[in-house]
Amino acid sequence: MSELTVTKIRLRNGIWEGRITGAGNSGKRPGIRVTHQDKPVEGVEMTEADSVGEWTLTVPVPSHAVADGVQTFLIFDGETDTKLADFSLIAGEALADDLRAEVELLRSELDMLKRAFRRHCLETA
Repeated sequence: MSELTVTKIRLRNGIWEGRITGAGNSGKRPGIRVTHQDKPVEGVEMTEADSVGEWTLTVPVPSHAVADGVQTFLIFDGETDTKLADFSLIAGEALADDLRAEVELLRSELDMLKRAFRRHCLETA
């Protein structure tokens, strides 16, 4: 079990950024490992943040990872081999179908809630 936590800051210009906390006051750089399809991601950098025990993690998204389907990146504590976080990129035709299905599901759930609310209002009136 790791004491480190990762919080996403942003994904911009092909660079994912996050904040690592829980590294303690030693100033020792945490051993972080980032993988995509079980292979290490090149160019991962960590810089010490303004607060003690916090680090800024930057992960460049490789160009080959910008592809159809779901591309998942895993962030591990290298010392304990514990998964700390992950982020995914979704693109292509599968995305459009998934979004349509999700919107349809949300609409049907909203209709169900409206019916239940109206029934509740009639019963309590």
